[in-house]
Amino acid sequence: MSELRFVRLGFGDEAVEYQEAWQKQREVHAARFEDLVPDTCLLLEHPPVYTAGRRTADSERPLDGTPVIDVDRGGKITWHGPGQLVGYPIQKLPRPVDVVAHVRRLEDALIRTAADFGVETSRVEGRSGVWVLGDPVEQRQMLGGLSLDFDPRLQDEEFDPRLNGPEYAPSNAGQRREDRKLAAIGIRVAKGVTMHGFALNVNPDNTWFDRIVPCGIRDAGVTSLSNELGREITIEEVLPVAEKHLRDILENAELAPRVIERPAGQSAGRPVEEPAGQPVRPSVEESAGQPVRPSVEQSAGQPKASAPA
Repeated sequence: MSELRFVRLGFGDEAVEYQEAWQKQREVHAARFEDLVPDTCLLLEHPPVYTAGRRTADSERPLDGTPVIDVDRGGKITWHGPGQLVGYPIQKLPRPVDVVAHVRRLEDALIRTAADFGVETSRVEGRSGVWVLGDPVEQRQMLGGLSLDFDPRLQDEEFDPRLNGPEYAPSNAGQRREDRKLAAIGIRVAKGVTMHGFALNVNPDNTWFDRIVPCGIRDAGVTSLSNELGREITIEEVLPVAEKHLRDILENAELAPRVIERPAGQSAGRPVEEPAGQPVRPSVEESAGQPVRPSVEQSAGQPKASAPA
């Protein structure tokens, strides 16, 4: 069992600027590497900010030139802001680091947190994070009078949901009964210690996501605990619940190095650590028993590699 301490950096009027929190992460990361502090999870809110992981395409950024902070985590572009609980677990893991297992643990903690508020969530194959599943593809309502077979988001590589009004807006995915992301995850691992983490939508203004292509995903949207429950949920309510489940899972996890499979007959050399910020591509087998649904693009015959964001 590994001790996990929580540090509440700031919420509401004391929300922490992204760059300030990023610097704090670096400081704690260095201290954790030197074993000067235990595993630490920073919890906070940010003022409104867009951040872009290393795989973000120019076509996914705000069209109006809104500033975006480029960061060193995996994944693509997302938004942080008021009403969103952000957590940065800085944890030392055995090398070579099993990045997928770390992401799975964070997902499990957030799935349990949502369940305590009566929101059923799951995973979507090929896409990290925590999702509220929509209706099966064949049962979803038509967009603009067109069936899913003609959905331009799937068939037109130049289709841009940011230019096509509310019927395609990520914030309206619940009205369309589509899969919608409740919590995003994007991490970096350096020297065997994790950085960055998760963002759980509690009661934010989700229209901020309409100015970008969240996590590079065009055929799904975003949601929050408040949206799903139809009543106001606050960060103050969610904090102790999230801390409980993060502690239960991260402290009690049986940490193990990543297994490196080699071709038969190849001698075992020194294992190589996961490159920092390498994208995680979850599979059904890695889902730790949670129900997994293929993404719409996969079910429509267009496989898509995911990114942790």
